[in-house]
This record gives sequence, structure tokens and C-alpha cells, in this order.
Amino acid sequence: MNFFDKLQGSISQNQSLLFVGLDPNPEMMPKHYKSQDVISDLHNWLQFIITETVDFVCAYKPTLGFYEALGVPGLELLQKTLAAIPSHIPIILDAKHSDLNTSTVFARAVFTEWNVDAITLSPYTGQDHVAPFLVYPDKAVFILCCTTNLGAEALQQYPTNESPLYLQVVKESKNWGTPEQLGLEVGTINAEVLALIRAVAPERIIMARSIWAEGSHLNQILEAGLSANGDGLLIPVPQDMLSQPNLAENIQALRAEINQGKTEIVRDASTCAVWLPDVSVSTQHPQQDLILQLYDVGCIMFGSFVQASGATFPYYIDLRKIISNPQVFNQVLSAYEEILNSLNFDRLAGIPYGSLPTATGLSLRLHCPMIYPRKEVKAHGTRRLIEGSFYPGETVVVVDDILITGKSVMEGAEKLKSAGLNVQDIVVLIDHENGVQDRLLDNGYRGHSVFTLSEITETLYQAGRINQEQFLAFKESEE
Repeated sequence: MNFFDKLQGSISQNQSLLFVGLDPNPEMMPKHYKSQDVISDLHNWLQFIITETVDFVCAYKPTLGFYEALGVPGLELLQKTLAAIPSHIPIILDAKHSDLNTSTVFARAVFTEWNVDAITLSPYTGQDHVAPFLVYPDKAVFILCCTTNLGAEALQQYPTNESPLYLQVVKESKNWGTPEQLGLEVGTINAEVLALIRAVAPERIIMARSIWAEGSHLNQILEAGLSANGDGLLIPVPQDMLSQPNLAENIQALRAEINQGKTEIVRDASTCAVWLPDVSVSTQHPQQDLILQLYDVGCIMFGSFVQASGATFPYYIDLRKIISNPQVFNQVLSAYEEILNSLNFDRLAGIPYGSLPTATGLSLRLHCPMIYPRKEVKAHGTRRLIEGSFYPGETVVVVDDILITGKSVMEGAEKLKSAGLNVQDIVVLIDHENGVQDRLLDNGYRGHSVFTLSEITETLYQAGRINQEQFLAFKESEE
């Protein structure tokens, strides 16, 4: 079971949006637990917290730093604490990991050895740091985008209050992983900040932090942070509540207060934005609805666009918006799946970084393990060329988003082959044509695409999405 499903199951079973921090902080430990053996005392207290809250929370969040501060006994305490958490309740390891050099080995440790379900990460080193964690499709990451620390305001609000850095972190990190695999960690007492983040990321799970500080209002936090369906927000249990003897009674009261506030806020949980076709053409492309949706959400644009090469094209394609539109993303995965079902392979490989969310979604849907070739081999860490587990001799199908020249996807395929893997098929969403399929074939690869750029343009023209001038401009650019 993946993290998202496990979390939703826990929320439903316990009727709770609450999560508990399991932090062995001696300063917060109740006096009646204190003796001469600090580790034993902390263990007993943490066990009490788990026992008292297990029926009233949706997740547990141990903070790695508290355990590390206790040395080897602290890490042993972490193992005991993790083992005491019931298997049906997800564990989010609060690590704020930010070291690019150790991301691969750390991801393997926390997800395969410690068996936690999700982890918090710092965004500053970018997707290159996050990708090794996303190669585990049944796990999840929470990207830190905002904190309440006053010393961070100069950074978080830069360059302006209207366009702050924390919102840029949200916008960029949404391109790194699917909504089921990448959430946001938001520390704030300001409901306006939470509302801005929710507006940018309506489909993401937000793990709220620091909301119990003086000046905050629970109902305002709920109204700003809940999604349109009344979910997608995780609320922390106040730290001071964990040191009280009547913990179970207090947490039940808090759960009831949150659920009551949620019920009052959510007026119509069944209302959602649904795209519907509004055209009827005589010759319909099999993927007409998907083409129109991609255009309508801004993934395909027509005009005058300067490319990275300096050339000007009459169109522009930005597929990174797909994963922020669940209906469209589901259609895209279905279109890929239709092709993949006709192929034989042992593993999926996504090409960094644009197609990694798609490859992850397909891995989850097809129950097929995923790997990916690095863009470059680092001079530090494990220096691995391929992220993920595999066995030489296996057949891998490569998934990418767009075929333009075929250069980048073939470079990725060659890296996979150098590790002893067999690569025969490359599947993409859009084929730019201009002989790229022949180029792949000359290099020993079979190319498959959901649709070509010509098919997209023809469909949009027939449907009235683009005018004759735009259609002819595209035709001229292809000659």
C-alpha cells in the first residue's frame, strides 16, 4: 500500500486529521517519568503517547534530530518507537534532510531499513536532491516551504510580499512529484499564508506546523488549509498536550473540535472542477479529449515563443502543469498505459527530470518497479549512475515526455544499457516528428507516442481552439 492510500485509510478509520510528534525531548517529559535512566524514561513516555493516541490520530511524526542527539542509544530508541507504531498508521520521519551527497543512501535506509512511510526534506538543493526519495513509489516526501521562525522572514518573503520565495518553492516542488507522493510542510500561524499556498497547490497534502502559537485561530487555519473537498490538511497535536496525564481525553476533544469546524467549513464536498468536452468534429482523434484538456490547462500554447536555442517557434509545450491537474494527469497515465500494456518489460525508467512524476504514476498504476538514470554522475556520495534497484539482464522500458531530437532519451537509455539492462522501447506523450522516430530506430530503439505534434495541431484547429493563422504558422515551421 502506498503512503497516500495508507494515510487516507488512517484518516477514515480514526476520523482524524491529527498527527503526533514522537520526540524524545527530556525537557518536555513529564516529571513522574523521570528517574536515573533517561533513555528508559523517554521510551516509557513515548509508549504512553502511542497507546493513548493510536485510535485518534492519522499519523505519527518522530523528529530524527532528537534521537540523534541522544547518540547510539537514541537511534536504538528510534527503532523501538517505530516498531511500536501500528502498521496501519503511517510514519512521517521529520528529518529536514538537505544533503545531496547522502540522499541516495539515506533514502534507502529510511524507506527500506527503517520502513518509514514519508520524510520531510529541505528544497534548497532542488529536484536533484529529492529524486532519490521519489524512486520509491509507495513512499512520500514533504517539502519544507515555510516556517514561523522570525529569522527566516528575510529569506521566505524575498523578493516581495506579493511574490515570496516560499510560494516559489511550492510552485517548483509541485513539478517534482505526483500529489500522492509529494506534499508540503507549512509552519505558520497566519491563515493568509496558508491560503496562498493552498491556492497555488489545491491538490497537495499540507502538513501544518506551529499553528498553536499565540495569535492563531483554528477555524481560520482550517478554512485556509483544507482542500475544496474538505481534506488535504494534517493538524499537529499541541506539544504541551503530550505531557498531560489525561492525553486520550484531551485529544478526543481536540479531534471533535476539528471535525466540527471542518463540517461547518465544507459546504459542498462533492463540488469540483471537472473538464468536459465542448466540441464535435467529424474525424475525431482517439485522444481528442486529452489534447483539448492539455491545451485548455495551458500545457500547449500557440503564439511566438523564443526557445532556449534562440530560435522562435509558433508554439510552446510545458507539460509540467499536468501533475497539478488530477483529471488531466489521470488521462495522461491512461494513454501511456494503453501503449505499455502491449510491451514486455521488467521495470520502468523515467528520464530526469520532467518525466519522473509520470513514471512514478505509471509505476504505481502498473505495480511495476521504477528506476531512473542520473543526468550526471556526482563526484560524491555513492556515485551511482542508476537510481533504484535492478538486476542486470532485465528489460526496461523508457518513459519520457517529449521526443524532439531524441538525444536526451537515448543518452538515458545508453546509461541503462551500460549497467547491463536491456532497452528496446521508448514511450513518450508527444512526438515532434521531423524524423526522430527513424533516428531512434537507427540506434536500435522502437519509439512509441501517444500523439504527434501534427495530430495535436490538427485536432486543435478542427475544434476551434486555434485559428487558421496559428495553424498555418505551425505548418510553415514544419516545412
